[in-house]
Amino acid sequence: MAAPLIIKNHTDHRQDPNPNPNHLSSLIQEAKSIAKISLPMILTGLLLYSRSMISMLFLGRLNDLSALSGGSLALGFANITGYSLLSGLSIGMEPICVQAFGAKRFKLLGLALQRTTLLLLLCSLPISLLWLNIKKILLFFGQDEEISDQAEIFILFSLPDLILQSFLHPIRIYLRSQSITLPLTYSAFFAVLLHIPINYLLVSSLGLGLKGVALGAIWTNVNLLGFLIIYIVVSGVYDKTWGGFSMDCFKGWRSLMNLAIPSCVSVCLEWWWYEIMILLCGLLLNPQATVASMGILIQTTALIYIFPSSLSVSVSTRVGNELGANTTPFLLDSLDIEESGNYRHLNVF
Repeated sequence: MAAPLIIKNHTDHRQDPNPNPNHLSSLIQEAKSIAKISLPMILTGLLLYSRSMISMLFLGRLNDLSALSGGSLALGFANITGYSLLSGLSIGMEPICVQAFGAKRFKLLGLALQRTTLLLLLCSLPISLLWLNIKKILLFFGQDEEISDQAEIFILFSLPDLILQSFLHPIRIYLRSQSITLPLTYSAFFAVLLHIPINYLLVSSLGLGLKGVALGAIWTNVNLLGFLIIYIVVSGVYDKTWGGFSMDCFKGWRSLMNLAIPSCVSVCLEWWWYEIMILLCGLLLNPQATVASMGILIQTTALIYIFPSSLSVSVSTRVGNELGANTTPFLLDSLDIEESGNYRHLNVF
């Protein structure tokens, strides 16, 4: 559906040696609109990244290499079998929401939110079964038994996070599709601010160790979800988009699944090649040291993805909004801005 819009007059538009002043003005205006979305998203990404690093630091403070390696292995397993699936499936609602918002079909956002949340909750059931049998699975693939024991402890206490992520992913996309990103930043800031004392209480004061790190991450996500829900209710942003719980959320799943499944495959392929390296490190001669160091390395390299992914998603939001409103000139402006940054991935379509 979007291909004709991208191709039509796009070559002439880029090769025009004397650009129209009105076009330059609209281009600048579009760049400002994208910046309003992308900059808070970058800050949010950095804050959530710092949350992961804080958890990793508290793991390191346990002075137990098996705990650090077990936590790293558990996170790798959780990303492969759970978080990547939930994240990928949730992206399927983004094209629906951004275009519905642009077309002023606001109630469709609420329905997409309900359908996606229900989809993620249903997918969490088989994921939970995998997590409950993590030790058997890891030992089957030749992982160290001591590390597998620690990984089992960490992931079992992380099980409630599947429910939280099933709500967090759709709500973030629901807000972002309406170009509401600054509240996400504020919510992440206060959640991360509380993350340090929470971890200190659970890990250091109560001496829960690896269990405390896992519970601290869940507690922080509960806070993040609570802050977002409070904002939605207090600000009244749901007025136009939320028609209440409806049986219609059990209908129209084909369009959602047609978008969610390819998005899930794309995200999984991108995540898995990183996380599989942690599992491979567990097969080396000194698995505790190699798994722990690889876990820290992957957490560090995740930082570089925040900036291009935030720009890509913000451009996708703008393109989707204008596609829904059927305003082609703004689509071309957004595409030019994205290509000028040499990042040509559009994940709306």
